[in-house]
Amino acid sequence: MKKTRAAGPHIPAEYELADVVSVQACVEGRADEIQQRRAMDWIINQASGMYEFQFYPSDRDTAFALGRGFVGQQIVKLTKLNASRGI
Repeated sequence: MKKTRAAGPHIPAEYELADVVSVQACVEGRADEIQQRRAMDWIINQASGMYEFQFYPSDRDTAFALGRGFVGQQIVKLTKLNASRGI
């Protein structure tokens, strides 16, 4: 039986070959626009689980899930800041 996130937040995010290629291309600085978008989408929606319900029966699992989600929140925050106004 395949484990899903319902089994706990520690279950690695699912990915397809195109996700792997896109993330690797971003890290190597050679990703095209489509790969950049796909990589960020995977990081925010799959790896961090930012938009998932992050509370579990176990406090430990909840803390783990909230930590994952925090990474996604920080990335999304940077995409929303007005860079022309400075930091």
